[in-house]
Amino acid sequence: MPATDVTAADMTATQPRPVYVIGGGPGGLAVAAALRARGVRAVVVEKSGSVGASWRGHYERLRLHTTRRLSALPGLAIPRRFGRWVARADVVRYLEKYAEFHELELVTGVEVTRVERAAGGSDAAPADAAPGDGWVLHATGGRLLAARAVVVATGFNHTPAVPDWPGLDTYTGELLHAARYREPGPYAGRDVLVVGAGNTGAEIAVDLVEGGAARVRLAVRTAPHILRRSTCGWPAQRTGILVRRLPVRLVDRLAKPVAKASVPDLSAYGLPRPTTGLYSRVRQGAIPVQDVGLIAAVRAGRVEPVAAVASFDGGEVVLSDGTRISPDVVVAATGYRRGLEGLVGHLGVLDGRGRPLAHGARTAPGAPGLYFTGYTNPISGMLRELARDAERIARALARKKRA
Repeated sequence: MPATDVTAADMTATQPRPVYVIGGGPGGLAVAAALRARGVRAVVVEKSGSVGASWRGHYERLRLHTTRRLSALPGLAIPRRFGRWVARADVVRYLEKYAEFHELELVTGVEVTRVERAAGGSDAAPADAAPGDGWVLHATGGRLLAARAVVVATGFNHTPAVPDWPGLDTYTGELLHAARYREPGPYAGRDVLVVGAGNTGAEIAVDLVEGGAARVRLAVRTAPHILRRSTCGWPAQRTGILVRRLPVRLVDRLAKPVAKASVPDLSAYGLPRPTTGLYSRVRQGAIPVQDVGLIAAVRAGRVEPVAAVASFDGGEVVLSDGTRISPDVVVAATGYRRGLEGLVGHLGVLDGRGRPLAHGARTAPGAPGLYFTGYTNPISGMLRELARDAERIARALARKKRA
């Protein structure tokens, strides 16, 4: 059935019960395609009006930090004309083509708000669901969707997170989360503070400088590891793939001399080398910053690293070193939450930080048939791992279909 042509009414009426995939981003589309290739019917449910919603909302400058060849999803290469580092708009085009090429069953404009087991005589359970058999999805409009299995793929960057800084509720200046930043035009000639030195914060800071902002400061809580995206044609992603299964301490030791040789010391500019190992930080969830202009901008004094934000006071921002500044705009590149609590938090499948206890082909104890993909941030590349997870999930579900 062609993508986007399935209605919610079709979903509730069609038998046998399909696998429902929640989320029409890269992870959800990849799983659906891999399942279809194995003869397992999958229906993708996407709350927005189109596939790739998060990619559509990212800032214009964004490009993949992973290579085109290592970022393709199962069954369809990314076109060579998109270049080695694929632009945001081209990622969206690829996802649209991917859904069309694989003829995925895709329902847009329907949000799944809660997933429940079909067991236990629940009032929500469909008539054909035996005890312990499958899942029930609560969707907008009071719909109840019967699924034999569920794949949750709502995305790593789901819910913008802003720290609960003291004084934030009475701050009189302009503040926006990085999720609302699109391009530098509105900030030309203005004093901007970017909070957060991850990849998003670093790229937005460079974008602002190149787009004519009068002053750009970058508030840094923990000095990031900075990598060249590519060295002599060798992409950092390939190194990440090679070392990801090596002992953490070994990778930390190997990375230190490489960083010293390839990345200049920016301590004099307020951005010292990290004191913790690169891979140790990755295992804690901090992916290295891939340099797309930050090093040059810092060395030229165009991006000014400053201390972390401690609080807000009226129209001022108070930094952790006691400095008070009054930027025209604050852009909070402070990350995202997974936002899974309302959907599956009652099922005992999340850890204390709201992350799935299991991902890929593994399922949490007591939740057979409930899968998660896309909730880790691997050093080997998010899209590459989404593709691999999709194949694993599809194989697991295909085996269960034959059993």
